[in-house]
Amino acid sequence: MEKYLPILRVSPFFKGLSDSEILSVLHCVNAATISKKRNSYILRAGDSTEVMGLVVSGSVLVIQEDLWGHRNILSKCCAGDFFAELYAASPGSILNISVIADEDCEILYLNVQRLMVSCPAACEHHQKLIRNLVRVLANKLLVFNDKITHVGKRTTRDKLLSYLSAESVRQSSLSFDIPFNRQQLADYLCIDRAAMSAELSKLQKEGLIKTNRNHFELTVCNQ
Repeated sequence: MEKYLPILRVSPFFKGLSDSEILSVLHCVNAATISKKRNSYILRAGDSTEVMGLVVSGSVLVIQEDLWGHRNILSKCCAGDFFAELYAASPGSILNISVIADEDCEILYLNVQRLMVSCPAACEHHQKLIRNLVRVLANKLLVFNDKITHVGKRTTRDKLLSYLSAESVRQSSLSFDIPFNRQQLADYLCIDRAAMSAELSKLQKEGLIKTNRNHFELTVCNQ
């Protein structure tokens, strides 16, 4: 597990813990690693889970799908990001999401139910982990709130501008990369890809944005 320490040290879940404490915690929560190939399922809707996943290499997509194959991307998780925290913290909950590998990846599974019982050693880092887990769960709710804000806009244009504006603020720059390709961005914003491409072209002609693949530059002006 030592090879994952560079990722774990900067993870909000392990904030405030030393390397030795992190390794101790990994044993406490029955940490286990798996490898997945691109496009393979990690978790499927309809299942339940007692573990949350931490991406230690590659990236995954958290999605919802219907019977006809329509996909709604909820989030993309890269190295250092968690998924399925809410379900792992609520025993018996049925997943209404699926998680698939967006590229070859390694996942560290953590059984958070082990944190819900008193630690026999009454270790201080056990209490730190519980506080950190609450912060992780709160952050995930904020991420989903952002998505609701974007998809709640009435038009394709408004959804795009809402998302790009939020990304600009989050990254503190008018020039930034987004984690999605074009199809993934359309799936995330719940819009048609062709309509989205047409709107991006209009926004470029109007001088509001410049874009190349997943890179965007925004221009602030009076509309």
